[in-house]
Amino acid sequence: MGRKIRVLIAKPGLDGHDRGAKVVARALRDAGMEVIYTGLRQTPVMVAEAALQEDVDVVGLSILSGAHMALVPRIMEELAHRGIGDLPVFVGGIVPQDEALLLKQMGVQEVFGPGTDTRTIITYIRKAAGSGSFDATTQPLP
Repeated sequence: MGRKIRVLIAKPGLDGHDRGAKVVARALRDAGMEVIYTGLRQTPVMVAEAALQEDVDVVGLSILSGAHMALVPRIMEELAHRGIGDLPVFVGGIVPQDEALLLKQMGVQEVFGPGTDTRTIITYIRKAAGSGSFDATTQPLP
């Protein structure tokens, strides 16, 4: 068996709502992944540096404050600046559909809204870490 999939779960910005991030982190751990949870109030630099230092396979950003259009582009820039701009990135939170499309144009692979089944997120991460393609609208649940 190879190395466990390493996932960084980050809470960038001033958003103090971390219950969803903790639920996802726990589900990923239960699915056999290694999860690095950054805690609250991370800057884009802190998120990118943690991704680099922890040698993660996937980056998950939990943003419920509505600041995703300000924070995500800066995080993507910081990842690229460190030479890890090719890491799969997903966002969880309340993101309008038109803004989710803009985030995907910036390089975010997937956006998961509130109530997304954790099995869908697990399936996405396994495929993303294995360089497979993923489409949340067509993936069957395990």
